[in-house]
Amino acid sequence: MSIDIAHFQEELELARDRLNRTIEHHDIGTASLEEETGELLSAADNHLADAATETYERELDEGLEEDAREQLHQVEKALARIESGEYGRCEICGKEIPVERLEAVPWTTLCIDDARKQAR
Repeated sequence: MSIDIAHFQEELELARDRLNRTIEHHDIGTASLEEETGELLSAADNHLADAATETYERELDEGLEEDAREQLHQVEKALARIESGEYGRCEICGKEIPVERLEAVPWTTLCIDDARKQAR
């Protein structure tokens, strides 16, 4: 079985671009909630539910950004494996990862059997 490296490199580069846009969109940097919303969070100014909604949305953005950064790291590692000639081989058993699995998760480092063992 032969892997179309150019296809997967293109897929990974598209994923990298998408993830960078996602991170940029959700990046709140070091801004405080007050700086981000442009409002004071005093009880006199805002209803408690408004403050809770702002806090929830901020935490959601932080979580989405963190997840995107982790996936971006995995994508960049996969691109490095392409460059080194190691792409498409399971890190544990050394067998070739089936194309179907790479199509589903192009940044994977494990064949399905070893991924299942790791999940236990």
